[in-house]
Amino acid sequence: MKKAEFFDKTKFSAGKLKGIIIAAVIIIFAVVLISTSYYTVDDKQQAVITTFGKVSSVADAGMHFKIPFGVQKAHIVDVNISRKLEIGYRSDSTDATVFETVEKESKMITGDMNIVNVDFFVEYKVSDPVKFLFNSKDPEMILRNLVQSQIRNVIGSAKADDVLTSSKATLQQEIKSLTIAELEGYDIGLIVTDVRIQDAELPTDAVNEAYKEVVNAYQGMEAEINLAEAYKNSEIPKMEAEVDKILKEAEVKKQERINEANMKVAMFGAMYEQYALSPEATVTRMYYEALSKILPDVKLYIDAGEGGTQKLLPLESFMVNNAKEAE
Repeated sequence: MKKAEFFDKTKFSAGKLKGIIIAAVIIIFAVVLISTSYYTVDDKQQAVITTFGKVSSVADAGMHFKIPFGVQKAHIVDVNISRKLEIGYRSDSTDATVFETVEKESKMITGDMNIVNVDFFVEYKVSDPVKFLFNSKDPEMILRNLVQSQIRNVIGSAKADDVLTSSKATLQQEIKSLTIAELEGYDIGLIVTDVRIQDAELPTDAVNEAYKEVVNAYQGMEAEINLAEAYKNSEIPKMEAEVDKILKEAEVKKQERINEANMKVAMFGAMYEQYALSPEATVTRMYYEALSKILPDVKLYIDAGEGGTQKLLPLESFMVNNAKEAE
């Protein structure tokens, strides 16, 4: 009886264990099925879908379904965010204000045979996630080497003064343009969006201090030029207003002179008409008027003989009468 009970219990335990194993397998299968049947892509990402290792599609943001159990895989790539390359230095991941110099990247020779230390900050994005994942083993290392090559080409053709002071923006743009053109040939799914010189200095402290003084002097010159430009821009409107005023006054005087000349012409015309009517009387009158102007304090009398009788007329009243007649 005891043996029979033992065998019954053994059969029950074996059956129970088998049931548990089957249930566990079913649960694991369900979990794997569910977890490998969908994937989520956020708005700054794209997903490259491979079927049996071959690229089949590219998915944008949202929740998507795929064939489970590894038949299809989703490779998530950040595409709408800026990535960075630090050339000549490395920043601390925990403290952005702490830097470590990488001298083999920063030290280079300029076109006028000077040694400078130049640090660059490069921003780039993934332009094609498929090419980024499968066209090269390490696209970011290829980009780093390519940028460094273009940096040395450009800096090696420039003067130290240009690198350290006035032409940084031009050099940055030239390096960016050359890198973009060269990068197209590699076709690794990356695009450069910005290249900036973070720091540029000479390797020795003494010379570096001297160049800092040059930079300060250059900035002072720029400030003075800006002040002069501001003064010029404020004074030009004043001068233009003054010129306009002078021109208007000259126009008024011109018109006055024209009017005065026209009046004199009219007077001369009137005098000529009188002269034409009686030339002898007009000449006499002009003679008397000239005498009155030359000798203003002398009283003159006209001998107007009528019928043998002598009569003296004062020139003053004669001139007044003439003036009234002229009016």
